[in-house]
Amino acid sequence: MMRVVELSKCSPKERKELLKRSEIRIESVLRDVAKIVDDVRRRGDRALLEYTKKFDKVTIFQKRLRVSEDEIEQAVRACDEETIKALENLARAIRKFHLKQLPREWFAEISKGVTLGQVLRPLDRVGVYVPGGQARYPSTLLMGTVPAKVAGVKEVIVCTPPMRDGSVNSVILAAAKIAKVDAVFRVGGAQAIAAMAYGTESIPKVDKIVGPGNIYVSAAKRLVSSVVDVDFEAGPTELLIVADESASPAFLAADIIAQAEHDVEAACVLVTTSRDLARETQKWIMKLLVEIPRKNIVMESLNKRGLIVLVKNLQEAIDFANDYAPEHLELVVKNSKKYLKKVRNAGAIFLGSFSPVAVGDLASGPNHILPTGGKARFRSGLSVLDFLKILSVQELTRKGLKRLAPIVNAIAKVEDLEAHSLSVKVRLQRED
Repeated sequence: MMRVVELSKCSPKERKELLKRSEIRIESVLRDVAKIVDDVRRRGDRALLEYTKKFDKVTIFQKRLRVSEDEIEQAVRACDEETIKALENLARAIRKFHLKQLPREWFAEISKGVTLGQVLRPLDRVGVYVPGGQARYPSTLLMGTVPAKVAGVKEVIVCTPPMRDGSVNSVILAAAKIAKVDAVFRVGGAQAIAAMAYGTESIPKVDKIVGPGNIYVSAAKRLVSSVVDVDFEAGPTELLIVADESASPAFLAADIIAQAEHDVEAACVLVTTSRDLARETQKWIMKLLVEIPRKNIVMESLNKRGLIVLVKNLQEAIDFANDYAPEHLELVVKNSKKYLKKVRNAGAIFLGSFSPVAVGDLASGPNHILPTGGKARFRSGLSVLDFLKILSVQELTRKGLKRLAPIVNAIAKVEDLEAHSLSVKVRLQRED
Protein backbone atom coordinates (compact mmCIF):
# COMPACT_ATOMS: atom_id res chain seq x y z
CA MET A 1 0.00 0.00 0.00
CA MET A 2 2.83 2.41 0.87
CA ARG A 3 5.50 2.91 -1.75
CA VAL A 4 8.96 1.70 -0.65
CA VAL A 5 12.23 3.31 -1.78
CA GLU A 6 15.87 2.92 -0.83
CA LEU A 7 17.31 6.36 -0.21
CA SER A 8 20.87 5.40 -1.22
CA LYS A 9 19.64 4.41 -4.69
CA CYS A 10 17.83 7.72 -5.31
CA SER A 11 19.36 10.38 -7.53
CA PRO A 12 19.36 13.97 -6.22
CA LYS A 13 16.30 14.66 -8.38
CA GLU A 14 14.48 11.57 -7.07
CA ARG A 15 15.35 12.50 -3.49
CA LYS A 16 13.91 15.95 -4.06
CA GLU A 17 10.71 14.38 -5.36
CA LEU A 18 10.39 12.39 -2.12
CA LEU A 19 10.16 15.64 -0.18
CA LYS A 20 7.08 16.74 -2.07
CA ARG A 21 3.64 16.44 -0.55
CA SER A 22 0.19 17.68 -1.45
CA GLU A 23 0.47 21.38 -2.20
CA ILE A 24 -2.39 23.79 -1.71
CA ARG A 25 -2.82 25.45 -5.08
CA ILE A 26 -4.01 28.73 -3.61
CA GLU A 27 -3.28 30.58 -6.83
CA SER A 28 -6.11 28.67 -8.51
CA VAL A 29 -8.74 30.24 -6.25
CA LEU A 30 -7.21 33.62 -5.45
CA ARG A 31 -9.22 35.54 -8.03
CA ASP A 32 -12.57 34.19 -6.81
CA VAL A 33 -11.63 34.60 -3.16
CA ALA A 34 -10.46 38.18 -3.77
CA LYS A 35 -13.97 39.04 -4.97
CA ILE A 36 -15.48 37.62 -1.79
CA VAL A 37 -12.99 39.42 0.45
CA ASP A 38 -13.56 42.75 -1.29
CA ASP A 39 -17.33 42.30 -1.20
CA VAL A 40 -17.30 41.68 2.55
CA ARG A 41 -15.00 44.66 3.03
CA ARG A 42 -17.47 46.88 1.18
CA ARG A 43 -20.87 45.49 2.21
CA GLY A 44 -20.19 43.95 5.60
CA ASP A 45 -22.93 41.84 7.19
CA ARG A 46 -25.10 41.89 4.09
CA ALA A 47 -22.39 40.10 2.12
CA LEU A 48 -21.84 37.62 4.95
CA LEU A 49 -25.50 36.61 4.95
CA GLU A 50 -25.53 36.16 1.17
CA TYR A 51 -22.38 34.02 1.12
CA THR A 52 -23.62 31.90 4.03
CA LYS A 53 -26.76 31.16 2.03
CA LYS A 54 -24.76 30.48 -1.14
CA PHE A 55 -21.97 28.31 0.26
CA ASP A 56 -23.38 26.82 3.47
CA LYS A 57 -26.98 26.55 2.20
CA VAL A 58 -28.13 28.28 5.38
CA THR A 59 -30.38 31.33 5.68
CA ILE A 60 -29.66 33.39 8.78
CA PHE A 61 -30.56 36.89 9.85
CA GLN A 62 -28.13 39.60 10.88
CA LYS A 63 -29.10 39.46 14.54
CA ARG A 64 -28.24 35.74 14.59
CA LEU A 65 -24.70 36.11 13.23
CA ARG A 66 -23.47 36.20 16.81
CA VAL A 67 -24.29 33.10 18.81
CA SER A 68 -26.28 34.09 21.88
CA GLU A 69 -25.26 33.28 25.43
CA ASP A 70 -28.46 31.24 25.83
CA GLU A 71 -27.51 29.09 22.83
CA ILE A 72 -24.05 28.52 24.29
CA GLU A 73 -25.49 27.52 27.67
CA GLN A 74 -27.92 25.13 25.98
CA ALA A 75 -25.04 23.61 24.02
CA VAL A 76 -23.09 22.96 27.22
CA ARG A 77 -26.12 21.21 28.74
CA ALA A 78 -26.56 19.14 25.58
CA CYS A 79 -23.05 17.68 25.85
CA ASP A 80 -22.48 14.59 27.96
CA GLU A 81 -20.39 14.84 31.10
CA GLU A 82 -17.53 12.75 29.68
CA THR A 83 -17.10 15.16 26.75
CA ILE A 84 -17.16 18.23 28.99
CA LYS A 85 -14.58 16.73 31.35
CA ALA A 86 -12.31 15.77 28.45
CA LEU A 87 -12.49 19.28 26.99
CA GLU A 88 -11.82 20.82 30.40
CA ASN A 89 -8.80 18.56 30.87
CA LEU A 90 -7.46 19.47 27.43
CA ALA A 91 -7.98 23.19 28.09
CA ARG A 92 -6.15 22.84 31.41
CA ALA A 93 -3.22 21.05 29.76
CA ILE A 94 -2.99 23.65 27.00
CA ARG A 95 -3.03 26.42 29.59
CA LYS A 96 -0.26 24.84 31.68
CA PHE A 97 2.00 24.23 28.69
CA HIS A 98 1.56 27.71 27.24
CA LEU A 99 2.09 29.40 30.61
CA LYS A 100 5.57 27.85 30.55
CA GLN A 101 6.17 29.53 27.18
CA LEU A 102 5.62 33.06 28.48
CA PRO A 103 8.81 35.12 28.18
CA ARG A 104 9.80 37.37 31.06
CA GLU A 105 10.05 41.11 31.30
CA TRP A 106 13.49 42.31 32.32
CA PHE A 107 15.64 45.38 32.88
CA ALA A 108 19.41 45.45 33.18
CA GLU A 109 22.20 48.03 33.19
CA ILE A 110 24.05 46.80 30.11
CA SER A 111 26.80 49.35 30.57
CA LYS A 112 27.28 52.20 33.03
CA GLY A 113 24.41 54.65 32.63
CA VAL A 114 22.63 52.52 29.96
CA THR A 115 19.63 50.53 31.19
CA LEU A 116 17.83 48.33 28.69
CA GLY A 117 14.91 45.94 28.96
CA GLN A 118 11.85 44.42 27.44
CA VAL A 119 8.17 44.54 28.36
CA LEU A 120 5.33 42.33 27.10
CA ARG A 121 2.08 43.61 25.64
CA PRO A 122 -0.67 41.29 24.39
CA LEU A 123 -2.63 41.95 21.21
CA ASP A 124 -5.95 43.71 21.80
CA ARG A 125 -8.20 41.41 19.78
CA VAL A 126 -7.66 38.03 18.11
CA GLY A 127 -9.89 36.05 15.76
CA VAL A 128 -9.77 32.25 15.72
CA TYR A 129 -11.13 30.36 12.73
CA VAL A 130 -12.52 26.91 13.53
CA PRO A 131 -13.62 24.63 10.66
CA GLY A 132 -17.23 23.61 11.20
CA GLY A 133 -20.40 22.76 9.35
CA GLN A 134 -20.69 18.97 9.53
CA ALA A 135 -17.16 18.69 11.02
CA ARG A 136 -16.38 19.10 14.72
CA TYR A 137 -13.00 20.31 15.93
CA PRO A 138 -13.35 21.53 19.53
CA SER A 139 -9.69 20.72 20.14
CA THR A 140 -8.70 23.20 17.43
CA LEU A 141 -10.85 25.88 19.06
CA LEU A 142 -9.05 25.31 22.36
CA MET A 143 -5.62 25.28 20.69
CA GLY A 144 -6.32 28.67 19.12
CA THR A 145 -8.12 30.44 21.96
CA VAL A 146 -6.51 29.24 25.20
CA PRO A 147 -2.95 30.43 24.34
CA ALA A 148 -4.39 33.82 23.39
CA LYS A 149 -6.07 34.04 26.78
CA VAL A 150 -2.83 32.96 28.49
CA ALA A 151 -1.03 35.77 26.67
CA GLY A 152 -3.56 38.25 28.03
CA VAL A 153 -5.39 39.13 24.82
CA LYS A 154 -8.27 41.39 25.79
CA GLU A 155 -10.84 39.98 23.38
CA VAL A 156 -10.88 36.59 21.64
CA ILE A 157 -13.56 35.85 19.06
CA VAL A 158 -14.33 32.71 17.06
CA CYS A 159 -15.80 32.31 13.59
CA THR A 160 -17.08 28.89 12.56
CA PRO A 161 -19.48 27.77 9.80
CA PRO A 162 -23.05 26.88 10.78
CA MET A 163 -24.62 23.47 10.30
CA ARG A 164 -27.43 22.98 7.79
CA ASP A 165 -30.08 23.94 10.37
CA GLY A 166 -28.28 27.21 11.11
CA SER A 167 -26.99 26.17 14.51
CA VAL A 168 -23.39 25.78 15.62
CA ASN A 169 -22.30 22.36 16.80
CA SER A 170 -22.88 21.95 20.53
CA VAL A 171 -19.40 20.61 21.29
CA ILE A 172 -17.81 23.60 19.54
CA LEU A 173 -19.87 25.98 21.68
CA ALA A 174 -19.05 24.01 24.82
CA ALA A 175 -15.34 24.35 24.05
CA ALA A 176 -15.83 28.09 23.50
CA LYS A 177 -17.47 28.37 26.92
CA ILE A 178 -14.63 26.43 28.57
CA ALA A 179 -12.04 28.66 26.87
CA LYS A 180 -13.92 31.81 27.96
CA VAL A 181 -14.21 33.03 24.38
CA ASP A 182 -15.71 36.52 24.20
CA ALA A 183 -17.93 35.95 21.15
CA VAL A 184 -18.76 33.23 18.62
CA PHE A 185 -20.04 34.02 15.12
CA ARG A 186 -21.79 31.53 12.82
CA VAL A 187 -19.92 32.36 9.65
CA GLY A 188 -17.23 30.43 7.81
CA GLY A 189 -15.06 30.32 4.72
CA ALA A 190 -13.25 33.20 3.06
CA GLN A 191 -16.05 35.54 4.12
CA ALA A 192 -15.30 34.91 7.80
CA ILE A 193 -11.63 35.73 7.32
CA ALA A 194 -12.55 38.96 5.51
CA ALA A 195 -15.01 39.90 8.25
CA MET A 196 -12.38 39.51 10.98
CA ALA A 197 -9.77 41.36 8.93
CA TYR A 198 -11.88 44.42 8.03
CA GLY A 199 -14.73 44.31 10.53
CA THR A 200 -18.46 44.41 9.78
CA GLU A 201 -21.49 45.73 11.61
CA SER A 202 -21.57 42.57 13.74
CA ILE A 203 -18.02 41.22 13.70
CA PRO A 204 -15.22 43.39 15.10
CA LYS A 205 -11.93 43.90 13.30
CA VAL A 206 -9.12 41.89 14.87
CA ASP A 207 -5.36 42.31 15.09
CA LYS A 208 -4.54 38.70 14.23
CA ILE A 209 -6.29 35.69 12.68
CA VAL A 210 -5.25 32.13 13.54
CA GLY A 211 -6.60 28.67 12.86
CA PRO A 212 -6.65 26.16 9.98
CA GLY A 213 -9.12 25.98 7.13
CA ASN A 214 -9.63 24.84 3.56
CA ILE A 215 -8.02 26.29 0.45
CA TYR A 216 -10.46 29.23 0.38
CA VAL A 217 -9.71 30.12 3.99
CA SER A 218 -5.97 29.91 3.30
CA ALA A 219 -6.34 32.10 0.22
CA ALA A 220 -8.32 34.68 2.17
CA LYS A 221 -5.68 34.76 4.91
CA ARG A 222 -3.03 35.45 2.30
CA LEU A 223 -5.11 38.26 0.79
CA VAL A 224 -5.78 40.04 4.10
CA SER A 225 -2.25 39.61 5.48
CA SER A 226 -1.39 43.19 4.55
CA VAL A 227 -4.01 44.59 6.95
CA VAL A 228 -4.01 41.99 9.73
CA ASP A 229 -1.47 39.50 11.05
CA VAL A 230 -2.12 35.81 10.27
CA ASP A 231 -0.48 32.62 11.49
CA PHE A 232 0.31 30.49 8.40
CA GLU A 233 -1.27 28.65 5.51
CA ALA A 234 -1.86 25.10 6.71
CA GLY A 235 -2.13 22.26 4.23
CA PRO A 236 -3.07 18.58 4.66
CA THR A 237 -1.65 16.91 7.75
CA GLU A 238 1.76 15.20 7.76
CA LEU A 239 3.54 12.53 9.78
CA LEU A 240 7.12 11.36 9.45
CA ILE A 241 8.33 8.52 11.66
CA VAL A 242 12.00 7.70 12.14
CA ALA A 243 12.21 4.15 13.48
CA ASP A 244 14.83 1.48 14.08
CA GLU A 245 14.47 -2.27 14.65
CA SER A 246 13.40 -1.69 18.28
CA ALA A 247 10.10 -0.10 17.23
CA SER A 248 6.76 -1.91 17.35
CA PRO A 249 5.32 -2.28 13.83
CA ALA A 250 1.81 -2.40 15.32
CA PHE A 251 2.35 0.97 17.02
CA LEU A 252 3.78 2.50 13.85
CA ALA A 253 0.90 1.18 11.76
CA ALA A 254 -1.65 2.58 14.20
CA ASP A 255 -0.05 6.05 14.09
CA ILE A 256 0.13 6.02 10.30
CA ILE A 257 -3.54 5.07 10.06
CA ALA A 258 -4.49 7.73 12.62
CA GLN A 259 -2.87 10.44 10.54
CA ALA A 260 -4.09 9.13 7.19
CA GLU A 261 -7.74 9.13 8.32
CA HIS A 262 -7.70 12.94 8.36
CA ASP A 263 -7.53 13.45 4.62
CA VAL A 264 -6.89 11.62 1.36
CA GLU A 265 -4.08 14.16 0.82
CA ALA A 266 -2.42 13.43 4.18
CA ALA A 267 1.28 12.59 3.90
CA CYS A 268 2.52 9.65 6.00
CA VAL A 269 6.19 8.69 5.78
CA LEU A 270 8.11 5.95 7.59
CA VAL A 271 11.91 6.26 7.51
CA THR A 272 13.62 3.17 8.86
CA THR A 273 16.89 1.27 8.95
CA SER A 274 15.00 -2.05 9.05
CA ARG A 275 13.51 -3.68 5.96
CA ASP A 276 11.79 -6.23 8.21
CA LEU A 277 10.16 -3.44 10.24
CA ALA A 278 8.91 -1.83 7.03
CA ARG A 279 7.39 -5.12 5.87
CA GLU A 280 5.74 -5.85 9.23
CA THR A 281 4.36 -2.32 9.48
CA GLN A 282 2.64 -2.76 6.11
CA LYS A 283 1.09 -6.01 7.36
CA TRP A 284 -0.14 -4.37 10.55
CA ILE A 285 -1.73 -1.54 8.58
CA MET A 286 -3.86 -4.09 6.74
CA LYS A 287 -4.75 -5.86 10.02
CA LEU A 288 -5.80 -2.66 11.80
CA LEU A 289 -7.69 -1.16 8.89
CA VAL A 290 -10.64 -3.46 9.45
CA GLU A 291 -11.32 -1.63 12.73
CA ILE A 292 -11.43 1.83 11.16
CA PRO A 293 -14.70 3.40 9.89
CA ARG A 294 -12.75 5.78 7.64
CA LYS A 295 -10.68 3.00 6.07
CA ASN A 296 -11.45 4.13 2.52
CA ILE A 297 -9.91 7.53 3.26
CA VAL A 298 -6.89 5.83 4.86
CA MET A 299 -6.37 3.51 1.91
CA GLU A 300 -6.62 6.31 -0.64
CA SER A 301 -4.26 8.49 1.40
CA LEU A 302 -1.62 5.77 1.76
CA ASN A 303 -1.89 4.69 -1.87
CA LYS A 304 -1.50 8.30 -2.94
CA ARG A 305 0.93 9.80 -0.41
CA GLY A 306 2.18 6.93 1.75
CA LEU A 307 5.93 6.38 1.62
CA ILE A 308 8.49 4.10 3.28
CA VAL A 309 12.11 5.21 2.99
CA LEU A 310 14.82 2.65 3.73
CA VAL A 311 18.08 4.16 5.01
CA LYS A 312 21.50 2.78 5.93
CA ASN A 313 21.68 4.36 9.38
CA LEU A 314 19.85 6.72 11.73
CA GLN A 315 22.00 9.72 10.81
CA GLU A 316 20.79 9.36 7.22
CA ALA A 317 17.23 9.10 8.56
CA ILE A 318 17.57 12.29 10.61
CA ASP A 319 19.10 14.13 7.66
CA PHE A 320 16.12 13.15 5.52
CA ALA A 321 13.69 14.19 8.26
CA ASN A 322 15.35 17.61 8.52
CA ASP A 323 15.05 18.07 4.77
CA TYR A 324 11.39 17.01 4.87
CA ALA A 325 10.57 19.31 7.83
CA PRO A 326 7.37 17.47 8.77
CA GLU A 327 4.41 18.80 10.71
CA HIS A 328 4.69 15.84 13.12
CA LEU A 329 7.91 13.91 13.72
CA GLU A 330 8.05 10.69 15.73
CA LEU A 331 11.45 9.41 16.88
CA VAL A 332 10.87 5.76 17.73
CA VAL A 333 14.47 4.66 18.22
CA LYS A 334 16.75 3.52 21.03
CA ASN A 335 18.01 6.50 23.03
CA SER A 336 15.66 8.89 21.24
CA LYS A 337 16.85 11.92 23.24
CA LYS A 338 20.30 11.48 21.74
CA TYR A 339 18.83 11.92 18.27
CA LEU A 340 16.54 14.75 19.39
CA LYS A 341 19.65 16.94 19.52
CA LYS A 342 20.11 16.40 15.80
CA VAL A 343 16.56 17.44 14.81
CA ARG A 344 16.38 20.96 13.37
CA ASN A 345 13.11 21.06 11.46
CA ALA A 346 9.75 19.79 12.71
CA GLY A 347 6.46 21.26 13.85
CA ALA A 348 6.14 18.94 16.85
CA ILE A 349 8.33 16.06 18.05
CA PHE A 350 7.18 12.85 19.74
CA LEU A 351 9.77 10.65 21.49
CA GLY A 352 9.56 6.93 22.05
CA SER A 353 6.97 4.20 21.61
CA PHE A 354 4.33 5.63 23.95
CA SER A 355 4.02 9.17 22.54
CA PRO A 356 1.54 8.96 19.66
CA VAL A 357 0.60 12.08 17.73
CA ALA A 358 -3.03 11.56 18.71
CA VAL A 359 -2.18 12.40 22.33
CA GLY A 360 -0.49 15.61 21.20
CA ASP A 361 -3.52 16.50 19.12
CA LEU A 362 -6.13 15.85 21.78
CA ALA A 363 -4.77 15.68 25.32
CA SER A 364 -1.23 16.59 26.36
CA GLY A 365 -1.18 20.38 25.83
CA PRO A 366 1.39 21.50 23.20
CA ASN A 367 -0.26 23.24 20.27
CA HIS A 368 -1.48 21.15 17.35
CA ILE A 369 -1.84 24.11 14.98
CA LEU A 370 1.43 23.45 13.16
CA PRO A 371 3.23 24.40 9.94
CA THR A 372 2.94 22.00 6.99
CA GLY A 373 4.44 21.74 3.53
CA GLY A 374 8.01 22.15 4.78
CA LYS A 375 7.31 25.47 6.54
CA ALA A 376 8.72 23.95 9.72
CA ARG A 377 12.09 24.92 8.24
CA PHE A 378 11.44 28.54 9.20
CA ARG A 379 8.59 28.76 11.68
CA SER A 380 7.22 27.07 14.78
CA GLY A 381 3.72 25.96 15.58
CA LEU A 382 1.24 28.32 17.19
CA SER A 383 2.40 29.45 20.62
CA VAL A 384 1.76 32.09 23.25
CA LEU A 385 4.37 34.23 21.47
CA ASP A 386 1.98 34.60 18.52
CA PHE A 387 -0.25 36.74 20.71
CA LEU A 388 2.40 38.92 22.34
CA LYS A 389 4.39 41.97 21.34
CA ILE A 390 7.82 42.24 22.93
CA LEU A 391 8.69 45.93 23.33
CA SER A 392 12.22 47.11 23.98
CA VAL A 393 12.78 49.82 26.60
CA GLN A 394 15.84 52.11 26.97
CA GLU A 395 16.82 54.58 29.67
CA LEU A 396 20.14 56.46 29.63
CA THR A 397 21.72 58.81 32.12
CA ARG A 398 23.72 61.83 30.95
CA LYS A 399 26.93 59.87 31.53
CA GLY A 400 25.58 56.90 29.65
CA LEU A 401 24.61 59.11 26.70
CA LYS A 402 28.06 60.72 26.71
CA ARG A 403 29.70 57.30 26.52
CA LEU A 404 27.67 56.28 23.47
CA ALA A 405 27.83 59.64 21.69
CA PRO A 406 31.01 58.86 19.69
CA ILE A 407 29.39 55.69 18.30
CA VAL A 408 26.26 57.59 17.29
CA ASN A 409 28.32 60.33 15.67
CA ALA A 410 30.52 57.94 13.69
CA ILE A 411 27.68 55.83 12.31
CA ALA A 412 25.41 58.83 11.68
CA LYS A 413 28.21 60.39 9.62
CA VAL A 414 28.55 57.27 7.48
CA GLU A 415 24.79 57.15 6.91
CA ASP A 416 24.44 60.90 6.24
CA LEU A 417 22.08 61.34 9.19
CA GLU A 418 23.48 64.51 10.78
CA ALA A 419 20.31 65.21 12.74
CA HIS A 420 20.90 61.98 14.64
CA SER A 421 24.21 63.40 15.89
CA LEU A 422 22.51 66.69 16.65
CA SER A 423 19.89 64.99 18.85
CA VAL A 424 22.73 63.72 21.03
CA LYS A 425 24.92 66.84 20.83
CA VAL A 426 22.16 69.23 21.94
CA ARG A 427 21.59 67.18 25.09
CA LEU A 428 25.26 67.08 26.04
CA GLN A 429 25.72 70.82 25.47
CA ARG A 430 23.02 71.70 28.01
CA GLU A 431 23.83 71.71 31.69
CA ASP A 432 20.27 71.14 32.98
